[in-house]
Amino acid sequence: MFTGIVEETGEILAREQTDDGLRYRIGAEEVAADLEHGQSISVSGACLTVERFAERSWFEVFLASETVERTYLGEVGEGDLVNLERAMAADGRFDGHVVQGHVDAVATVESIESVGEDWYFEFALPEGYDRYVVEKGSITLDGISLTVAELTDDGRVTVAIIPTTYDETALSEKSPGDPVHLEVDVLAKYVERLVESHLE
Repeated sequence: MFTGIVEETGEILAREQTDDGLRYRIGAEEVAADLEHGQSISVSGACLTVERFAERSWFEVFLASETVERTYLGEVGEGDLVNLERAMAADGRFDGHVVQGHVDAVATVESIESVGEDWYFEFALPEGYDRYVVEKGSITLDGISLTVAELTDDGRVTVAIIPTTYDETALSEKSPGDPVHLEVDVLAKYVERLVESHLE
């Protein structure tokens, strides 16, 4: 489980295509300080498994074909930045919200506006996912726990990004038209399932 609080942005150092998927070597200092083989790590919102690592230098993850198909990580190349978060420790502080690292879909950056020191990002959600989103509720975009500032009837979500989030995540690298990983609040999905079961 993750919280959506990005610890560090990592750089894709190497990309290897295999018959079964993709392997990435990602440069990181803080996140690679105390990794273990088999540990879960969020890479721009996708929960992946650490295969190899060099302390305070890099780690490697493998993306199976299904992960490549369900995310935009297959389009990431050397030099690109990704958001990184290690799994939450049992005694850790819960600063974000419950994030599983299970990408539901890929959304799209619609517009970016600078307002004072803040930034307003508008995203277009894939059809059907707006039902899991409410204004002032939580949403995860590229592994970042964000609060919904506005939700339109046509499935567009606006979030306000403070300078720290903008500077310390890969959102600063995004432009209109770029993809982002979407994970809706898992509590909303559980509520939907419970209601559906009650109506059956």
